[in-house]
Amino acid sequence: MMFFRSRLWLFAISFGAGLGLVPSSAPALERLVFDLPVLESQIDFEIGAAQSAGDLIDANPDFVELDRATDGAFVRLLNQVFNAPLPAQIEKVIEKSVGQPLLEQALIVVTKLVQLEGLPQDTSGRMLLEALSRAYKSGQPTVLGLLRQIPGQAASINLSKLASYVSRLQRNQLGANLLVEKEAPVQIKTGLRMPLTGLWLSQQVDFQASHRSKPIRVVVIQPKSRANGRLVVISHGLWESPRDLQGWAEYLSANGYTVLLPEHQGSDADQQKAMLAGDQPPPGPQELRLRAMDVTAMLSAVESGGLLSRLSLNTDEVAVVGHSWGATTAIQLAGARSTDVKLSARCHNQDDPERNISWILQCSWLSKMNESSVEDSRVKAVVAVSPPLRLLFDPSRTSVLTAKVLLVSGTRDWVVPPVPEALMPMRDSGALEFGHRLVLAQDGGHFNLMAPANQLQPATLAPLILAWINEQLANPGVVTFSSGGWGDAVHPLVDVTDAALNLYR
Repeated sequence: MMFFRSRLWLFAISFGAGLGLVPSSAPALERLVFDLPVLESQIDFEIGAAQSAGDLIDANPDFVELDRATDGAFVRLLNQVFNAPLPAQIEKVIEKSVGQPLLEQALIVVTKLVQLEGLPQDTSGRMLLEALSRAYKSGQPTVLGLLRQIPGQAASINLSKLASYVSRLQRNQLGANLLVEKEAPVQIKTGLRMPLTGLWLSQQVDFQASHRSKPIRVVVIQPKSRANGRLVVISHGLWESPRDLQGWAEYLSANGYTVLLPEHQGSDADQQKAMLAGDQPPPGPQELRLRAMDVTAMLSAVESGGLLSRLSLNTDEVAVVGHSWGATTAIQLAGARSTDVKLSARCHNQDDPERNISWILQCSWLSKMNESSVEDSRVKAVVAVSPPLRLLFDPSRTSVLTAKVLLVSGTRDWVVPPVPEALMPMRDSGALEFGHRLVLAQDGGHFNLMAPANQLQPATLAPLILAWINEQLANPGVVTFSSGGWGDAVHPLVDVTDAALNLYR
């Protein structure tokens, strides 16, 4: 799902989010106000012409005693925050991102925390870009320099809103935590947790698809021996790479499966690097459909013999596994119908009780949502780990999905929290009636359930993924979902499908 490797970039965006639609000659920001609801007080910084944290202290006499009381620690902290240099490419990054839905959705969220007095808000990023440009031209490319270029009289940072976000996140995890405490975890079959011994081969291949400008790179993990001829596709999440999930592929290959891991070039790790270098904008809403088309084109290339023809792979019944956005891709391929109904109704409400970080991404897809359905009848089994999906699909279509879906969510996932993004969709779709299941990983987060390459021990979800695929593809193997044994000691796994439906009736 979405994360940023540059905290300073986020910091700059946070302060720039409240920029008004005003001329660049508007008066610069004079005061920064932090609202502290717990202490029922405010902290005011008079910015003025300050060039350093020391200047801020001089301009704010009330802080002199505080700095003395902390033996200079206070001014050192201010120096770290306000004199932090802006990333060298930040201006190019924002320039490429202006008007892009993903940036707009991020700024809409941040404007709930940062507000400029008396000015309308700009969520396009244009005024942030202008402030950055002036900061560089003034010779002060720092956080403080950026603040001095923001128009307006005062910026108010409302920490009570941040507290409300935290409370909402806790509520959106609570139901999942209650379920795993109440229900028994699946037992662990020792043989499924034995160290991996490299029973697979790895190679990289490319193929050209008409919908992409460059060849699609695919990592292929295949068994050294006893291949069963069955095919699994693993789709990575936003700004991830195949290596982030290759541990699942290695485990599946050790059990006979050939696994293909395509790089979704419009939203992979390389795209993030290009974006942070200012060479590309963030992924646009069209990428939602293009990712699913990557998989369909790849399966067609295998089916026609244009890709991996020597392996004699069965493309009639394929399994797709995905993490985060990759899990959303997997659900699309299973036949879920994309619709903008919920996006249109709920994206504008920043106080929606189910709103979570993943809605930044989901709401950025609004303009292309009705064009994003990509069903592939060859897909018969899906494992969707932490998918953003609450606002995306028509729940009435569950009965006609071509694949059985196993939805997996971590109880501590703060990016795609389990209640709105897993429990509620299962309830609304009546998934149990149609053979789909929901498993919760106790204390699992958004990133600690991933499976990097070349790990000695099987990843947390690896036996579960194998069990589901074996069962849905009717493939004899060491484990099936119904037989159990696919549990985990670090993150106990609980099948909560029945309990979840009863909990929310």
